[in-house]
Amino acid sequence: MSAELLSILVLAVIFVIATTRSVNMGALAFAAAFAVGGLAADLDADAVFAGFPGDLFVVLAGVTYLFAIARANGTTEWLVHASVRLVGGRVGLIPWVMFAVTAALTAIGAVSPGAVAIVAPLALGFAAQYGISPLLMGIMVVHGAQAGGFSPTSVYGSTVNSIVDREHLPGNEGMLFLASLVVNTVIAGIVYAVLMRRGRVPARAAQPVAATVGGGSADAPEEAEGPAEPAAAGSGVPAPGPAPRLDVPIAATLTGLVALVAGALLFDLDVGLTAITIAVVLSIVWPATSRTAVAEISWSTVFLICGVLTYVGVLDEMGTIKWAGEAVSDIGVPLLAALLLCYIGAIVSAFASSVGIMGALIPLAVPFLAAGEVGAVGMVAALAVSATVVDVSPFSTNGALVLANAEHAQDADRERFFRQLMVYGAGVVVVAPALVWLAFVVPGLG
Repeated sequence: MSAELLSILVLAVIFVIATTRSVNMGALAFAAAFAVGGLAADLDADAVFAGFPGDLFVVLAGVTYLFAIARANGTTEWLVHASVRLVGGRVGLIPWVMFAVTAALTAIGAVSPGAVAIVAPLALGFAAQYGISPLLMGIMVVHGAQAGGFSPTSVYGSTVNSIVDREHLPGNEGMLFLASLVVNTVIAGIVYAVLMRRGRVPARAAQPVAATVGGGSADAPEEAEGPAEPAAAGSGVPAPGPAPRLDVPIAATLTGLVALVAGALLFDLDVGLTAITIAVVLSIVWPATSRTAVAEISWSTVFLICGVLTYVGVLDEMGTIKWAGEAVSDIGVPLLAALLLCYIGAIVSAFASSVGIMGALIPLAVPFLAAGEVGAVGMVAALAVSATVVDVSPFSTNGALVLANAEHAQDADRERFFRQLMVYGAGVVVVAPALVWLAFVVPGLG
């Protein structure tokens, strides 16, 4: 067996073990980089560490540090409640509010599962109180997280843009962001329209939507045509607390988040260093609410991404990247090879880490893209969207978070909800890669 094939098989084993044994994929990748690099390629430690993405480490740590402060001082909760109050009694708009809030959170730097973990319990609580389909609410939350997930200041966007830069591919940050935003918004709109026609979303509440909801079951019977009775307190989804007041720390944090976005988009400031600077200022002024923020940085995500990219660096040093890219090119039909890569990303990501598969697939596609027969910008956008739009699967982190909240909310229908989510996720896996391939790859973008 050649060293190149061995290194690819080890990468596959990493994904399998991480999925079946709940071991951090980054830790597995670091170990594999040491073992494969040392045994198969005779690389020393310095050569292995050469692939460590130091710049991306700062971005990931910085934006999640800032977001941890925003969560600790009530800024994220304030954003959710402020957004819900805007709809008044228009219950039909609440799913879109949840979509928009989750998109905004990921766009400004929240890790996608973190945003879903914050919004999903609130969303399921509103679903229970106002007779909205919990399946619809869960789908809107997950697609919202992915809609904002590729902004230049987001974790996913920063990861992909960093990989593109490191691989010297032509990139377009705006195109990547819009691709995910449009695809997820269109999918959410179709799901919303279908369930609205079937009476799963009441048009208005009998009473105005409150800033908070009572805790309780998110069980919204599918036969219900109007608002459900408020759920009993103390059962199912816990009640979100009262909306926090817009005090000075929250106002300062909101200003910092706006400054982060403006600095990245208007002045081309480094996202990671800017986020850390803003977080440090907030920590100095309000140390009490920021004391635990460093511990709440998404270290598991940082570990995962840095580990996978370090292993990919070893693959590059070994020549595996070039070997795999030439193998894909040998299919002979570039568009077919591109479609195959999109489906690989979607299928693997439905059961494993989306950011992990992006970190592996994009570099593997570099030699294939270098041939110039497929546009790099469109292909990167298609791979990124294919690997994340499927996160509604109940086997992915985001889907599992929604499922967990929905199971607590509707004990009698947990198996049914799981089946619904699994069927929907499978449908996305089958349809979405082909659609994004048609939209972004076939026209030859980039």
